[in-house]
Amino acid sequence: MDWTLETAEAALDRVGAVLRRVRELADAARLVGALPGVTPNGHGATMGGPERPAPIDPVAEAQLREALAGLAAEGIVLRDPYRGLIDFPARTADGREYHLCWLLGEPRIGWWHWPEAGFAGRTPIDEAPA
Repeated sequence: MDWTLETAEAALDRVGAVLRRVRELADAARLVGALPGVTPNGHGATMGGPERPAPIDPVAEAQLREALAGLAAEGIVLRDPYRGLIDFPARTADGREYHLCWLLGEPRIGWWHWPEAGFAGRTPIDEAPA
């Protein structure tokens, strides 16, 4: 799904609730650094070093996997479950992909970046991609 600024902002309350739940479940499941399909630093590796096996609460893990699958089904890219950092994929008028970038707790989407630029390349939303 390609998001627009308007559709992404309309989803923030709902998505924020899911992100808060993901954070709770990740803590409960004790999956620190081992969340399936999550690449917080955008490079396929977890932050904080190598993955370490940890005891897993199977109920919390199942609920976590369901919440992650729900975000993925909407095309939302979860970058950091603990900070609540996500990207909403969007497209310019000529079809180039970019990401609307949002961090849990921000009042609105104020940033975007090209997929290859990641968080470090965040640009203010009023400087819209061309």
